[in-house]
Amino acid sequence: MFPVLSRRAVLAATNLTRSRARCLSAAVLGGVLAVLAPLASAAKPAPPETVAYVDLDRYAGDWYEIASIPNRFQKHCQGNTMASYRPIEQQRIEVINRCLDRDGTLDTAQGVARVVDTGSNARLKVSFVSLFGWQLFWGDYWILELAPDYSYAIVGTPNFRYGWILSRTPELPAEVRSRLDQRLQAAGYDPAAFVNTPQGLE
Repeated sequence: MFPVLSRRAVLAATNLTRSRARCLSAAVLGGVLAVLAPLASAAKPAPPETVAYVDLDRYAGDWYEIASIPNRFQKHCQGNTMASYRPIEQQRIEVINRCLDRDGTLDTAQGVARVVDTGSNARLKVSFVSLFGWQLFWGDYWILELAPDYSYAIVGTPNFRYGWILSRTPELPAEVRSRLDQRLQAAGYDPAAFVNTPQGLE
């Protein structure tokens, strides 16, 4: 036979149980967060380092795309991909991208780049969307590697989703490409993710 508890005793016992349950839930949640926090920070790598300084006048001109990480806004290109840069005002650059479309026509996109790190000129934002004179949807453009004579460059983004190897010539010597692959790996990229871009297509 079980003892009969008063209503007050039952309510007190219920409140105590709920209080203990809340404490236990908080303790479990705190423990889970304590475990997940270092995992989350470890899963997010630090952004790649850029070069110390870029002379924008020397960086201007034509660049051939040697390789890139495939992306949705270039999926229509089959090759002959190039970029042309021209300073248009202080800390702003005109950008013209060209490629041979899959239907055999020349595709051209015109945009604007602006410097966001004026100390190095190595971190820029680029936009190819203009509405009533306003540039929209700016994307990162970080210069991670640059030859002393400005003959080749690596461009990336802080989230590692995009990357390009550029050159003043349609091809790079094998030893230079190998050195750039090592630089990519040191920066946190997977060199195998970069797909070679065909040049010289008719």
